[in-house]
Amino acid sequence: MPTSVSAYAAPSATEDLVPTTIERRDVGPDDILIDIKFAGICHSDIHTVRGDWGPQQFPLAPGHEIAGIVTEVGANVTKHAVGDRVGVGCMVNSCRECKNCLAGEEQYCLNGNVGTYGAVDRDGTITQGGYSTHVVVTEDFVVRIPEGIELDAAAPLLCAGITTFSPLRHWGAGPGKKVAVVGLGGLGHMAVKLAHAMGAEVTVLSQSLKKQEDGLRLGADAYYATSDENTFTELARSFDLIINTVSASLDISAYLGLLSLDGALVNVGAPAEPLTVQAFALIGGRRSFAGSMIGGIRETQEMLDFCAEHKLGAEIEVIPADKINEAYERVLASDVRYRFVIDTSTLS
Repeated sequence: MPTSVSAYAAPSATEDLVPTTIERRDVGPDDILIDIKFAGICHSDIHTVRGDWGPQQFPLAPGHEIAGIVTEVGANVTKHAVGDRVGVGCMVNSCRECKNCLAGEEQYCLNGNVGTYGAVDRDGTITQGGYSTHVVVTEDFVVRIPEGIELDAAAPLLCAGITTFSPLRHWGAGPGKKVAVVGLGGLGHMAVKLAHAMGAEVTVLSQSLKKQEDGLRLGADAYYATSDENTFTELARSFDLIINTVSASLDISAYLGLLSLDGALVNVGAPAEPLTVQAFALIGGRRSFAGSMIGGIRETQEMLDFCAEHKLGAEIEVIPADKINEAYERVLASDVRYRFVIDTSTLS
């Protein structure tokens, strides 16, 4: 029989999240039961529950930055054992048969991956996320959190970490490469840490200089305010790679002008509004405007191992569940440094 667990969920797109109970399926032969210890708050959670990305089925418990402990495993499980420190990110299933899944790129499943919340799972149920005490997930979509990373600091790595790690790896960030990070928020601060650890020269491009001290502490070599028009003149044709982490409409053509020959501007932020690009901003330097979405399970494990090796975790503010709605407003006001993480023991 399905089990009821404590959670915080949105009753509708216009109401605050409230305490509730949600149903978790029985542990099947290929499943594991995770006692969730911490769940990060991602800007995507807010976009989703407020209907920015389309209508949802309510009530909906968001959360796709999940860190916890395995408490039960199914009969066929071999990758994880009771007591293991594990994480769950933005997806909990995929078809596993298409060429993208077989290549370890489940996030680009040709039949659609199953999101951790607000998605239709293979059994027809609507998935519910990590703002809860427990979750049941098939073992293939659970990753190991290495020793050396605290669970609270690890939770945001399951989205913010992999969302920035994947494009940095794909576009070759490393020694000799100049990387710019647009925005120093939940995603941006991890992009800075990761690009620095990969050996790249890192510049932060932020609306103002108010977080400059933080940016340099996190590993940036330089920090510029985009509100200063001179920035775009001074840095023209400077970067091999720009990672845009902001979920707001920007003048993409202006940022493309900061790329050197064959440079790439990669969008990982997902604003609700369309982004416009002038063709001449691309063709003038054989530049690319691209996008990237999280990473596959194999790459997510690689990211976690990389973070453990380089002693990296997210910069977090741990909150009790009854502060979730307040945290949402603070995220929207950019009043967080740099990720809220829910202590799920406060849900019970």
